[in-house]
Amino acid sequence: MKPKIQVSEFFEKLKPKLRFRLCAGKEGLSNFITVAELNRPGLALAGHIDYFASKRVQVLGKAEISYLASLDANERYRRLELLFKEKVPCVILARKIIPSTEFIELANKYKTPLIRSHYMTMKLINQGTIFLEDQFAPSMTINGDEVEIFGVGVLILGKSGVGKSETTLGLVSKGHRLVCDDVVRLKLTESDYIIGEGAKITRHFMELRGIGIINVQTLFGVGSVKERKRVELVISLEKWDPEKEYERLGLESEYMDFMGVKLPHITIPVRPGRDVISLVEVAALNHRLKKLGINPALELNNKLVAIMKKKALGENESVF
Repeated sequence: MKPKIQVSEFFEKLKPKLRFRLCAGKEGLSNFITVAELNRPGLALAGHIDYFASKRVQVLGKAEISYLASLDANERYRRLELLFKEKVPCVILARKIIPSTEFIELANKYKTPLIRSHYMTMKLINQGTIFLEDQFAPSMTINGDEVEIFGVGVLILGKSGVGKSETTLGLVSKGHRLVCDDVVRLKLTESDYIIGEGAKITRHFMELRGIGIINVQTLFGVGSVKERKRVELVISLEKWDPEKEYERLGLESEYMDFMGVKLPHITIPVRPGRDVISLVEVAALNHRLKKLGINPALELNNKLVAIMKKKALGENESVF
């Protein structure tokens, strides 16, 4: 299904940041925006509407307004009507430009929201595009927790009852930051990053068996939570299986695929007496080292290989 967003939502969410003000065309707030890019309708105002990007939000700055001002009243009205007839989602006037009577009349006539902003034209286009790209980004939801540990976004997965929330709470109590608990929404960005975030209504809340719902921000302070974070490492918690052979050296790298992006994946077996919280912390720190080009398992392996080569050549070198 093609992503879309109503102009009313676009207006309300960007209103505080871009200082939006609705000037006319209120009936068109139910119009849909279906593409992330914003457009400056220079050629359309000049009368050339072939290949006009009518599905985009239209932004007019000083250049467009000064051009319209150079036309006589009848021609100006005709050119503006060409724009509004294309049924664009909405029109935004940048740089504190006050709409003329022609703008207001045509916006109401064609039910096209006319919005005014104090922002400079290019900054407005940049901010609007960033917002829409985020809204239209491919996404999926997954059961799990996300925590920021030493700056690394860690997605914690596992079956119900394995201890995901308890592990996450323990990490938060040690100074790390909660992104979301139980249900994580993953978004694929233009840069092929996976961003994790929680639902607004449950953001910063956790469910703990035997205790109930807690508000992490209220209990641990504003520094204990974060709204969203890039996922860099995936850790699966599972109950210890004595018949299963678990990775002990870390020479083999595992990955988990999310929307075509492969993320490093580690499985940590859980059983009584294991300090899972510290293990998750160490996994995050070890991931940071690997990003810097330092792989402890590979380093030790290379040292052992070097010693074996010396022994094969008749050189006697002890490992102690």
